[in-house]
Amino acid sequence: MNNTCAVVVFPGQGAQRRGMGKDFFDNVTASRNTYEEASQALGWDVANLCFEENDQLDMTEFAQPCILTTEIAMLRGLESLYDFKPQFFGGHSLGEYTALVAAGAMPFDQAVQAVQVRGQLMQKAAPPGTGAMAAVIADNLDAAFLKKVIGGLNIDVANINSSSQLVISGDASNMAAAETKLTEILGRESDMRFIRLNVSAPFHSRFMQPVEAEFKKVLEAFSDQLVPENALRVTSNFTGKFHSGIRETIIDNLVSQLSNPVRWTDNMTALSQKSRDIYEIGPDRPLRRFFKGLDVTCRSITKLSAAERTFR
Repeated sequence: MNNTCAVVVFPGQGAQRRGMGKDFFDNVTASRNTYEEASQALGWDVANLCFEENDQLDMTEFAQPCILTTEIAMLRGLESLYDFKPQFFGGHSLGEYTALVAAGAMPFDQAVQAVQVRGQLMQKAAPPGTGAMAAVIADNLDAAFLKKVIGGLNIDVANINSSSQLVISGDASNMAAAETKLTEILGRESDMRFIRLNVSAPFHSRFMQPVEAEFKKVLEAFSDQLVPENALRVTSNFTGKFHSGIRETIIDNLVSQLSNPVRWTDNMTALSQKSRDIYEIGPDRPLRRFFKGLDVTCRSITKLSAAERTFR
């Protein structure tokens, strides 16, 4: 297969699953080599953490490099088996780093190291129990209106996933008040659901700002290894548009992504304008339903068997 117009998107944290990528690891040399490359870069056994019983897989600092490794292992496996050559890439939150690696804009070994530190810093930014996140699900959601409703509660809009799902993030002690306000307003016109998320920190909120400067130093340490022109094929969560080919701007956008909303609806729109042939690659498939809201079909590949059905 030689699909040179395809778009590939990658899910972020929360997609991790015990045993993720093991079928690729067991059957595809390129995938197995990817896990070994990550282990060498990080100094611990990534495959073991992904495949065996271990609570560390749900810890942010380990989940992020494990997810990135699994997604790149799966993509490299598809490339080796089916001559799969996608040209445009996007990723949700952590998935943006996978997308940059997939496009050849960021070296894989540096990326897994960077996202491990990213996870450590994101957890450090807010002590356990002080932050929370929740999904708000209703018809015709407007991020600006939602932000106005929860104004003054130290809670921000974190993910603009679709017209029917937004995620809010911030002060845990005010999350109940946010639910009450939103239920009173949105519940009048539609059936609104407010779902607390099982996360360890308030990601993509103002609470991440204290660690931005430190994380910027992490990215700048290997900035000379970036290939900025390749980032032109990758969408930025921070801007909602494709990355520029400017090295410093790419780094600034990745740093700003920590404390600003993931503009995923804008990312999906930009990507679907490049091609309607869109694949989601990762251990879970949360992104395809967001594309469905735009009347765009996104085919998800979470297992080697799914790839065989898709590409045969």
